[in-house]
Amino acid sequence: MIQYSLNCSSCTDGNRFDSWFQNAEAFEKLQSAGMVTCPSCGSSDVKKAIMAPRVRPSRSAAAPQPGPEATPTPPAPKTEAMLSTPANPAEQALAELKKKVEETSDYVGDKFAQEARAMHTGDAPERAIYGEANLEEAKSLIEDGVPVAPLPFRPGRKSN
Repeated sequence: MIQYSLNCSSCTDGNRFDSWFQNAEAFEKLQSAGMVTCPSCGSSDVKKAIMAPRVRPSRSAAAPQPGPEATPTPPAPKTEAMLSTPANPAEQALAELKKKVEETSDYVGDKFAQEARAMHTGDAPERAIYGEANLEEAKSLIEDGVPVAPLPFRPGRKSN
């Protein structure tokens, strides 16, 4: 696995983000197919950013022992945002949308297609639902006139 720092040329602020790839060849293949996209604007105008390599010392390298005159320095405070906090307004809006959907709708899991069709035909009471459907099920629902839309996030799976 390899991690690249990437820049989006389409974003006005030059959005910078990191992404993992199987190897350098996989990145090149995905980028040439237009499948490497900016998480903020969705543009495929993404290029590798300049980045410093991460080199770890060998396991056999001994840590230097401080002398009596050396004073330990306290660790620098963390300035990076936590992964759970949205990095920009688009991520904030997406997080709010996900929260609202989860609060106001029933999660039906992989029974989404059956539930949506039953509500459309009048066999089940109408209510707000969300869940998961494969491509075949989604196409069938759309062809049958069932009003559905994909969510811009993966639903959180509820368990007991």
